[in-house]
Amino acid sequence: MPPPKITLYLDIVSPFAYIAYYVTRHSSVFAKCEMTYVPVFLGGILKACNNPSPINIKNKGTWTNIERKRWAKHLNVPMYPTSPDGFPILTLSVQRALCAIPEAKLPSCFDALYKAFWVEGNSKINNPETYLPVLESAVGKEIAEDALAKSSTQAMKDRLIANSDKAVESGSFGLPWFECTNGRGETECFWGVDHMGQVAAFLDLDTTSDKGFKAMM
Repeated sequence: MPPPKITLYLDIVSPFAYIAYYVTRHSSVFAKCEMTYVPVFLGGILKACNNPSPINIKNKGTWTNIERKRWAKHLNVPMYPTSPDGFPILTLSVQRALCAIPEAKLPSCFDALYKAFWVEGNSKINNPETYLPVLESAVGKEIAEDALAKSSTQAMKDRLIANSDKAVESGSFGLPWFECTNGRGETECFWGVDHMGQVAAFLDLDTTSDKGFKAMM
């Protein structure tokens, strides 16, 4: 039987996408999964679905911040105690740069960028002069500088749009968005950190090794 597969759509700006990403990277529950991480633009997804940003909905912005910290605690995810200054930031440039990174190198880049923004609270992570050295620390100077140079090209603008459109076409209206294929060849999609238990069940993953999943029961 082939291994379970997950395509996880990500934008640096989303705390819940960060939590989902961190768990898939570090929890033993997902150790046997073939993971594909895809950079998208959350703002574009929300616009395509006529879905307002949570921060613009009365009470939801406050609730989102509470839930961010709750889920981070339940799932043992390092998290900055407050929202980074200026949140939500515009991430078009850094997301386009990620589109220029070779797929095999993307996890290292997401590791470094998410740490800078959601663990260290660096609110300038969307600025090239800030994210370039972060990328350099993850993949080296040559790849990082190449990604920055390509981030302003039409090709990377189009790639980010295409990635975001693909997420929407598969049903996404927000992040994190999981596109999952189990060992039987069946494919389903899931939204949200609070549905990661359903992701695990669909993929026939053993969650007993991670106590954090008890919060999803």
